[in-house]
Amino acid sequence: MQSKAATVEEYMKELPDDRKKAITELRKAVKKNLPKGFKECMGYGMIGYVVPHSIYAEGYHCNPELPLPFMNIASQKNFIAVYHMGVYADAKLLNWFKEEYAKAGGGGKLDMGKSCIRFKNAGKIPFQLIGELAGKITVEEWIAAYEKFKPKK
Repeated sequence: MQSKAATVEEYMKELPDDRKKAITELRKAVKKNLPKGFKECMGYGMIGYVVPHSIYAEGYHCNPELPLPFMNIASQKNFIAVYHMGVYADAKLLNWFKEEYAKAGGGGKLDMGKSCIRFKNAGKIPFQLIGELAGKITVEEWIAAYEKFKPKK
């Protein structure tokens, strides 16, 4: 369910009230903790947090015109999703997140894919934990991890 919104503000206006509240809280938590250098923008029809070309000129290997993606927030048809590439690339970070999610309680069973964390109940999103997750990797660390895993030319 990709949005055609060109800006984060347009995206937010499209959301139903219950989703708008949750996405607003997620954005606050992420922006409060996100290390310096990442930039908020729209990407793939979602709110994205990326390494801009001014920091990583190569861009994303799938489409070098796009900045290097790091994290996204989206209102999908049946859930709110947080996509975090760091948990996909770093097993230690993934394990930390799983342990902390279990400790946070109230969120129920973790519903997660490789980099996608799904929340069917917006009232059970652990906003503080997602904020903490956003702050666990610096721009420099993310670029180093990405370069280690990206396909070789």
